[in-house]
Amino acid sequence: MTKKINLNFMCVIAVSILLSAGFTAAVSYRMFQKEVFSDLSSFAEVIGHPDLMGQMKEQAVAISDSALRITWIDQDGSVLYDSYAKDRVLSNHGSRPEIMEAFLNGEGSCIRKSQTMEQSIFFYARRLEDGTVIRMAKEAGSIWKIYKNTVPATLAAALLSFLVSMWIAGCLTRALIRPIAQMAENMDHLEERNVYRELGPFLERIRSQHEETLKNAKIRQEFTANVSHELKTPLTSISGYSELIASGMASKEEGQHFARAIQSSAQRLLTLINDILRLSELDDPGAHCQSFELLDVWDAAGHCLEMMKPVAEKHGVTLSLEGTSLLVHGDRGLLEELIYNLCDNAVRYNRRGGHVWMRVTDCLTIQDDGIGIPVRYQDRVFERFFRVDKSRSKKTGGTGLGLAIVKHIAEVHHAELSLESDENKGTAVCVRFPE
Repeated sequence: MTKKINLNFMCVIAVSILLSAGFTAAVSYRMFQKEVFSDLSSFAEVIGHPDLMGQMKEQAVAISDSALRITWIDQDGSVLYDSYAKDRVLSNHGSRPEIMEAFLNGEGSCIRKSQTMEQSIFFYARRLEDGTVIRMAKEAGSIWKIYKNTVPATLAAALLSFLVSMWIAGCLTRALIRPIAQMAENMDHLEERNVYRELGPFLERIRSQHEETLKNAKIRQEFTANVSHELKTPLTSISGYSELIASGMASKEEGQHFARAIQSSAQRLLTLINDILRLSELDDPGAHCQSFELLDVWDAAGHCLEMMKPVAEKHGVTLSLEGTSLLVHGDRGLLEELIYNLCDNAVRYNRRGGHVWMRVTDCLTIQDDGIGIPVRYQDRVFERFFRVDKSRSKKTGGTGLGLAIVKHIAEVHHAELSLESDENKGTAVCVRFPE
């Protein structure tokens, strides 16, 4: 970043110096031209009188060694007198730009390049009282010659300016980058490093992302520990019972009992692995958006009701569905899984003779009159592997991931989850889909 800023500074400084040098030279040359024409105008005003010009013609005044050239032109363009010509006859000057402009407007000027391009010839013409025109000419340095003469000094000044500017730019860059580097070294105390007010929103975003990263890292760590613990229990059970059977120490009846225990642990292990894989799939909400379609929550709830009836009868719980049609955009499989997990949770954590109501109105509500959830645990029930009553969860076959899957499915559908529960009275979970 520092190199990039310094490189940008170098480019800006170099361009600025070149533009400044060019602009200065152009303005200086413009002022030089204005000064030369002013001098020629003054000379023309001093000697620009027909009688004086007539005397110079009669006396054949020749001043070819002078830098100033004087030419007197008649109304038809013929040359009456030229200080450089002596006895030579000059061609008609009526077509010269400065002569034509003088005849037309009273005065005219023009700059023409000399053959060497090292000099420029400045012409100034003025119309006299008798209609003739006097023209003053002077050779002076062209803009190329001015540049040539000032190149060494200009280069020296430009180089010095460039070096000084780069040193200042380096100091500014280091001063600009230093606080940012210090913030990068200490991400836990960004509020103490807020040197620039403009970085406030940027720092706030970094702080929130840093906190979210730490939170996710902690969640992953806890998830790994929980997974290891949850997998260890059924695997230990399977390993222990299988060793007893393999050793031949168990009787036939005990062997059958051990086999059923192994089957139960294996089934629990398989269910746990399936839930973990399901959560892994749901970690990418955008992966399921392509399968979204317009579907009716009432139909999905009715299908789940049919699937849950055997489980509800086993636990002595009554299921009911009421409400009306509710059309939403979503994934049918995920939506049915959400409803099934909520109903399954409501049935498992109920008491015999209890009820589970599914209501479909402007939202989906699943309510039970079961054991309820203590207030202190209600904010955590959607966490992975969180159980209010661990012994009851294992007894009912729960993995602790059902509500976590519900939360992820709701996020995929951009739905809002809300929970209300009273201990020993029941729980109600509401899923409100976006309109």
